[in-house]
Amino acid sequence: MIKLQILTKELFLFSIGCCLLLGCKDKTAKQPESSAKTEIEVKQPETKHSELKIIPISHATTVLEWKDITIYIDPVGGAEVFAEQRPPDLILITDVHGDHLSIETLEALDTKKAKILVPQAVADMIPDNFTPQLDVLHNGDTKERYDIMIEAIPMYNLREEALKFHKKGRGNGYVLQIEDERLYFSGDTEDIPEMRALKNIDKAFVCMNLPYTMTPESAASAVLNSNQKRCTPIIIEDDPM
Repeated sequence: MIKLQILTKELFLFSIGCCLLLGCKDKTAKQPESSAKTEIEVKQPETKHSELKIIPISHATTVLEWKDITIYIDPVGGAEVFAEQRPPDLILITDVHGDHLSIETLEALDTKKAKILVPQAVADMIPDNFTPQLDVLHNGDTKERYDIMIEAIPMYNLREEALKFHKKGRGNGYVLQIEDERLYFSGDTEDIPEMRALKNIDKAFVCMNLPYTMTPESAASAVLNSNQKRCTPIIIEDDPM
């Protein structure tokens, strides 16, 4: 089962503006099919702007709904995990590991109308029948789809003992500009300079899990230095096996 825990630890007493998601292990096992889904509805102020819904699924997998556009981030776990979700218009995949990229899930989903944004390493692993749908983004690239600006942000390890897990340049984090709101999905990374340099991020989804990514203290330090606007300090974590 998925547990939604509100953090009250000392390192978040500064009211930082981020959402912390559990980082990945380098594993290829499919996400548990029985995982419950928790929905967070983020309501905008009473302006002309449209409502944005953020629906955590499990681990790094997240669904965003905005107007009539649906975005899947790192869809894994099989089509049954998304049975209650609308078909995707956009799919963003961060890395090649099995808890971010699942060919089986992509083939099982209704993706006929979806554009799929991926780093080159992921594109190299996706079957040819998906090629017309792919947008390959390298670190630093931007792409606009459905009035959403998407920027590919580096994600990689810094510690010597962890360099084998996530090599610089292979995967992408993403910043999405949706109307006047900016969302950051870190992918699997440590508190790299590129993360600390981000500005005007409204909601950040940042991994934390040793030895593959970083500690909660490192994650908090990184987002405190990147001038987050708003705080929703949440962790979504799997029950221990």
